Amino acid sequence: MKVKPIFGSERRKRRISLKIKSTGRGRKIVVFRSNRHILAQIVDIVSGKTLLTVFSKTIKPKGKKTKTEVAFLTGKKLAEEALKKGIKRVVFDRRGYKYHGRVKALAEGAREGGLKF
Repeated sequence: MKVKPIFGSERRKRRISLKIKSTGRGRKIVVFRSNRHILAQIVDIVSGKTLLTVFSKTIKPKGKKTKTEVAFLTGKKLAEEALKKGIKRVVFDRRGYKYHGRVKALAEGAREGGLKF
């Protein structure tokens, strides 16, 4: 059987995924980033069920904001909703995206909102 080589982002995704699974139990923030929007979900690691979702499209900031600023507000909104549901500690799963720009802004917004990772 021929083994398909794993390159770049796929290797990064696998490495991140294994680290998160090794934590055992708890919850994780999963990030999806498109060219226009960013989506963040809080998922239970054991059951795989989504507990909470926040999409940047639903956030209506006042005035003109950059995508990075909207990502920060998305993270903050995610933290507020999570605290309402009693979720305080999470693991950050960036799904292979590099930790800079909008992904970093989302994480910083979630931290400022009160989540601990």
